[in-house]
Amino acid sequence: MGEFTVVGLRVVREAARHGSFSTAAERLGYTQSAVSRQIALMEQAAGQALFERQARGVRLTEAGHLLAKHAEAVLGELSAAQQHLQDLKERPATRLRVGAFSTAMAVLVPTAIAAAGPTRVTIREGLSPGLVKAVQRGRLDLAVVTATQAPQAEDVEMTPLLEDPLFVATALAHPLAGQTVTATELAGQRWIVGSAEPDTTLLGGWAEHPDIAYVARDWVAKLGLVAAGLGVTVVPGLAVPALPPSIAVARIDHPGAVRTTAVVRRAHPAAETFTELLKDAAAELVVRVRRRL
Repeated sequence: MGEFTVVGLRVVREAARHGSFSTAAERLGYTQSAVSRQIALMEQAAGQALFERQARGVRLTEAGHLLAKHAEAVLGELSAAQQHLQDLKERPATRLRVGAFSTAMAVLVPTAIAAAGPTRVTIREGLSPGLVKAVQRGRLDLAVVTATQAPQAEDVEMTPLLEDPLFVATALAHPLAGQTVTATELAGQRWIVGSAEPDTTLLGGWAEHPDIAYVARDWVAKLGLVAAGLGVTVVPGLAVPALPPSIAVARIDHPGAVRTTAVVRRAHPAAETFTELLKDAAAELVVRVRRRL
């Protein structure tokens, strides 16, 4: 027994509609012999006659009525699929302007962008207060921010994304590597920070009067100093999966060693969709952090 084909179904449909092989051939642009051949193949696939040949034209058999009905449905679905694909091809890609603080750019935001499909995403890195203002002023559609550093904003919606734990990054040979540490155990450490201003660092109540060994704004520089054993630094959980293998991490046993990451967005359908992608990426990130520890 043969197989039904799209061409054969199309021939059956036209012959059924017009009761004539010659008319079907004319409408489809085939020769009459080609139509007859396709009908024969469809009857072979059906295992029975589909048409009764008459002096003037043809008439469907019971099997022919059944197949013609399914041919209408199948060909209709194929036509709809072709139209949808054409619409997708011609539709301009959605554009979305996304901002985020630096460590959110390490894994979280790229993971969401990769899942965004045809949406064209432009990115801007910055500090949370400035990113919130950019969303308010319409310069960004959405921003990933640290909630505690983001001012109360009107005309925008803030959605909590995750409670991001903070970790201490150390050299592999450091005594605290891979451990869970308390504020007391961290008291004597030499710190590598991004700024000399205490309010702009991630150091919290677990590091009172910290011994600042080096100030390095760039993450590559900070991690290079850490890997060389010249001090330790604080890293958000958001950045842990992106740490090089030369860096170990230690958990901080302190209630303040966490920061809330949130999404600030304007009313924009693509921003709402991207927020959901960020939530998915955040859930995946939690799993990846656990694997890294």
